Parts: sequence; C-alpha cells; structure tokens
Amino acid sequence: MKIEEEIRQNPFKDNYTKAVVNLLFTQSYLVTHQSKIFKPHDLSPEQYNVLRILRGQFPKPITVSSIQERMLNKMSNASRLVEKLKQKKMVKRTECPKDRRQVDIVITEKGLELLELLDIEVRKFNVDTIHLDEKEVEQLNLLLDKLRG
Repeated sequence: MKIEEEIRQNPFKDNYTKAVVNLLFTQSYLVTHQSKIFKPHDLSPEQYNVLRILRGQFPKPITVSSIQERMLNKMSNASRLVEKLKQKKMVKRTECPKDRRQVDIVITEKGLELLELLDIEVRKFNVDTIHLDEKEVEQLNLLLDKLRG
C-alpha cells in the first residue's frame, strides 16, 4: 500500500518529503510489529538492542556510555535499560578495574539464551515483513547507507 493511502495524505509536495515521511512511518511500523515478538518475553525493543550489543561484545565487558553510543535509538536511556535488564538477571554490572567511576556491563547466560530464542522469531519476522527478494534487500541496504552519507 502506498504511503499516501496508509496515512490518508494528498499527494506530497515533492519526493524528498515523501521519502522522509515514508521512512519515519516505516520505522514506526517495524518497531510496533517487532514489539509484539518481545512483549511475551517482557522485553522492549530498546532492551533487545542493549542485549544484542552486549552479545556482540561478549565475553568482554562494555561500559554504559559505549552501549549508549551503539544504540539504534540515541534518545534511549542506556543506564535505565541496563538497570531493568539487571533486575531481570540478563546482565551483570561490575565496577571497572581501570576506572572506578565506570561500570562494566556483561550479558548473562540467561540473556544469551533469550537472544538465541528470539533470533529465530526475529529472523522469521524480518523475512516475512520485508517483501523484497535478496537482490532488492541488498539494494535497499545500499540506498539506506547512501542516504545517511
């Protein structure tokens, strides 16, 4: 369905405006639908993002500020997200031996197991949701990378 139909919009003034609105709408669409995968596991998309960052770093620890830099949503509060994940026993916090002001974060076995379970669901969601073939997905990724300069 065209973006104009989705948001009941008259034709856009120009294709650049249409592209920005289309990207924002699509991002919201993806997050909303992806959240349905995480909800049964009491996880938000932002918490999932933190766990993925930690798994990519595993077994090495990472600081909260480094997590914040890598977050997809830069407006997320990484400290709060880490604290919630700690309460769920999915991450461990320890004092950084090199700098006592810093806190090292590492994913726990419970966090790794949840990600392994979610990998299958997320992969299926991605393939089912993106109605493009392999070549088109590659082209889309190239265009999105180009868009960000």
